Formats: sequence, C-alpha cells, structure tokens
Amino acid sequence: MTDESRPSRTATDDRRAVEHVLGRPLAQSWPPGALPPGGRVTVVRDTEWDGPWPVEFLATIDAMGAPEPNEHARALDGELLYWVVFDAPQYDSAGDGPYRKAQIWGRYLRPEPDAEPTHWDPPRSGVGRPTPDATGDVT
Repeated sequence: MTDESRPSRTATDDRRAVEHVLGRPLAQSWPPGALPPGGRVTVVRDTEWDGPWPVEFLATIDAMGAPEPNEHARALDGELLYWVVFDAPQYDSAGDGPYRKAQIWGRYLRPEPDAEPTHWDPPRSGVGRPTPDATGDVT
C-alpha cells in the first residue's frame, strides 16, 4: 500500500534535479483553466514539421510542477508548458532519449476526455525538455 498524499521518491528527486538545473523552484500554483494534474493526454506531432515527437503517445500531466507560461518567441498567446510523464519511454524527433517525462508545449497535448486522472510512478530514465528553436529544430 502506498501513501499517495506524499510525492514518491522519484518525483521528489525529479523536482529537485529540475529545480537545480533551472536555478529556481518549480511553480506549484495551478493556473485556472489548465489541464489537471493526473489528467490523461495524447502527445501529438506538430502539423508543420516532423516533431517535436515523431509519434503520438499516451501520457499523464505530472504534478511535479504547475504549468507555466511559454515565453518562447514561437509560443501561442497564453500557451502553457506542462510537465508530462510518458506511459512508455519515448525518443524525440532528433533521436535523443529515451525520455520518461518532459516539459511539453500545450499545443502538443490532446486531452483524453474518457480517461480518469491517474497517479503513476514511472521507472527511472531520462528527463527531457525538447523545444523547437526558430528553425523548428529541437534544442
């Protein structure tokens, strides 16, 4: 039996590692109207280029950090960045990976309306944050 009121060791380790790399704490205040933590989504490909992921796959919105505004020059107005845990490890369109979670632009997430929110503690692997640059390449 697990206590789902506490984050798992992997989730805590992931959050600490990401916060160390970013040099700041992850946001914890969930924005109104954002996809909910534990919500099921399909990660989709961009219609304009071959990425940022080469295939569509199922994932779960991760509560590690709340969605944050996407400040990239190519972001849509009001677009959010979400931490997402993959059902199975994935490679990005550049062939890097496999990743078990990543920060993904909201436009690449399609909510799965019939799916119940879930709590899932994935196996350890890579953590990625693929983002397209001005040319559409993943950086």
